[in-house]
Amino acid sequence: MRILLVEDEPSLAKWLAKSLARYAGFIVEWADDGLLAVRRLELEEYDAVILDLGLPGLDGAGVLARMRARDDRTPVLVLTARDSLNQRIDLLHQGADDFLAKPFEMGELEARLTALIRRSRGKSRPRLLLGNLSLDASLQQFYLADQPLALSPRETAVLRVLMQRSGEPISKQSILDRVVADDKEVNLEAIEVIVHRLRKKLADSGAQIVTVRGVGYSLEALAAQP
Repeated sequence: MRILLVEDEPSLAKWLAKSLARYAGFIVEWADDGLLAVRRLELEEYDAVILDLGLPGLDGAGVLARMRARDDRTPVLVLTARDSLNQRIDLLHQGADDFLAKPFEMGELEARLTALIRRSRGKSRPRLLLGNLSLDASLQQFYLADQPLALSPRETAVLRVLMQRSGEPISKQSILDRVVADDKEVNLEAIEVIVHRLRKKLADSGAQIVTVRGVGYSLEALAAQP
């Protein structure tokens, strides 16, 4: 899952990015300025935003206002050093989905982000299904006919992106952006190799990874045989 972290304190931002990548597998991108964050949100797609309030350029409330004004419904979790009831009410009225007062525990931040993302996708159940293939979103584990599917971390990350957008063509670059943090060994050619391995492992799944010429890949359900 791809997160935009909007925080102007470098040491905190670096710690958050590394911790979320290490413990929760999130791909975290960082913006240290409110106006920069607005531009990135206009050009890129994220699963959630972690937003600090005290920002240069444009404060967190301004970033949130611009997002909601253009109907950007990306879940926003606000970080704040202040913890008054009035502020919490104001944040919710302004379009925030949740908030977390500093200091906080990483486990709580990860749990709140996961819950926000799940709700934003309208999931009443934490499983995605396609043929005999399923993804337990809470455990980040794939199953084939209810048996755990043995995948490497990179294979899991790529298949998760395809599963979350099943039936929709996704470019190799978009897949790369969503599964790679600081891993310099993964490039577009590596994505092709991972997809090749996944195709073999999905042979009896009722799902297939289709190459969409000039675009990328799409995870599709196999048509039933007459």
